[in-house]
Amino acid sequence: MSEKNRKIHLHEIKDPVVFIATGLGSGLSPIAPGTAGTLLTVPLVYFLQQQTILVYALVTLFVLATGSWVCGYAAKKLQVHDHSGIVYDEVAGFLITMFMMPVGWQWMFAGFVLFRFFDAVKPWPISWVDKNIHGGFGIMLDDVIAGVISLGCLVLIQQFI
Repeated sequence: MSEKNRKIHLHEIKDPVVFIATGLGSGLSPIAPGTAGTLLTVPLVYFLQQQTILVYALVTLFVLATGSWVCGYAAKKLQVHDHSGIVYDEVAGFLITMFMMPVGWQWMFAGFVLFRFFDAVKPWPISWVDKNIHGGFGIMLDDVIAGVISLGCLVLIQQFI
């Protein structure tokens, strides 16, 4: 088992910030923790889509504003940079992906698939950021970029249908 995937111990998850960083524990999934963290975000996105754009934007900005600190704190506490269980960055990326998208399972599914693809495959510039920007900011930034690219793809799809 790689250091990035080492098991998170109970005493570590009891820390409220680590619990939040792991997506309320969804990042503890032994299979595809990033996907589990993104799945956790689906109900949040659906709820926010029922609110005003301002509310959606404020929640997203809050996650972005706190993300570097939350992820950096959890990485230090777990003593692993970008531990696979840290999924707060996936929450931020998926919130960005779905910003101002129409409500509907087709859009949610398309956004989910696009975001998971870009987050997992990490094409340039995501791969460069993942390798070269460290700390909490680096943990967040590659997922933010994946979210922006995914949103761009959804906007293009929207223009052609």
